[in-house]
Amino acid sequence: MIDLHTHSTYSDGTDTPRELINFALSAGITTLALTDHDSIAGWEEAKQALRGELDLVLGAEISCLTEDGISVHMLGLLFDGTNVEMAQMLKETRDSRIPRMKKMIQLLNEEGIEITMEEVVRVASDGATVGRPHLADALVARGFIASRNEAFDGLLNNDSKFYVSHLAPTPEVAIAQIKAAGGVSVIAHPFASFRGATLDESSIESLVKAGLNGIEVNHRDQSENERSQLLEIARSMSLVVTGSSDYHGAGKLNSLGENSTDPRQWELLEAKADQRRVVKA
Repeated sequence: MIDLHTHSTYSDGTDTPRELINFALSAGITTLALTDHDSIAGWEEAKQALRGELDLVLGAEISCLTEDGISVHMLGLLFDGTNVEMAQMLKETRDSRIPRMKKMIQLLNEEGIEITMEEVVRVASDGATVGRPHLADALVARGFIASRNEAFDGLLNNDSKFYVSHLAPTPEVAIAQIKAAGGVSVIAHPFASFRGATLDESSIESLVKAGLNGIEVNHRDQSENERSQLLEIARSMSLVVTGSSDYHGAGKLNSLGENSTDPRQWELLEAKADQRRVVKA
C-alpha cells in the first residue's frame, strides 16, 4: 500500500516522524511519503526510524498562491534536500507564516475572540512550521471551538473574514524549483472545493506546461464526481494519478492508507525524478 502524503510534528501533524514510521508499519503501508508543510526538518528522524519492508519517500507539501490569489498545495517528492535554491524557497515560505498568523490573530481579537501568538506557539511542536491547524488547536484549548475540523469549516476557512494569505511561490515557480532539485511534483487535492476557491482545468494545463508530473485524485476532501473529473484530466494530460491519506495523526480524521496510489502509477512517477532517492531500511 502506497501513501504519498503525510504530516508529522514538524508541521501540523501530531505524530513525530518516528511514530509515523511505526504507525505506517502497523497499517501495512509499503511506501510512505513524509510531506510536511514547507519543511524537510523531519527527514533525518524518519530515516533513522526506518526499518522492515517500508520504503520512505522524502518530500514536502509546498504552499503556493496563484497570481489571482488561489491557494494551491504542491507535493514535491524525491528532490535533493541539499539543493540551496529549494531550501531558500521553503525557508521564505515558512518565514512568511509568522506575520500572517499575527494578522489572523489580530482579526480574531477584533471580533472578541481573544487568542494570543504565545498560545498558538505553545501548541506547536518544537521546530514545527506554524500554520492554521495550530491556531485551531489554540482555539480548541480556549474552548472557542470543539475541533480542528470545526475551525476549517468556519472560522479558519479560506473564505472566512479571518483568513489571511501569506507570501508564497506561484505553483509554476514551485514546480520549476522541484524539477531543478531533481524531484517530481504532484498537485495536492486540487478540487477540494470546501477549502475555498479551486483551480479549473485551464489552470491545470498551465501547470502541466510548467512541468507538473501528477494529480492527487483520490483524497477524502474530493467527491466522487470531482475524482472522476480529475481522473479524466489526468488521462487527457498524461499525468500520473495518485491517491493519499493526507494523514495528520490525531489532528484530522484521515487514516493512514485510506487512499493509496497504484504501484504502476508510482513506478511512472518515481521514474520522472533525476535519480532514485527512495530510502530503504
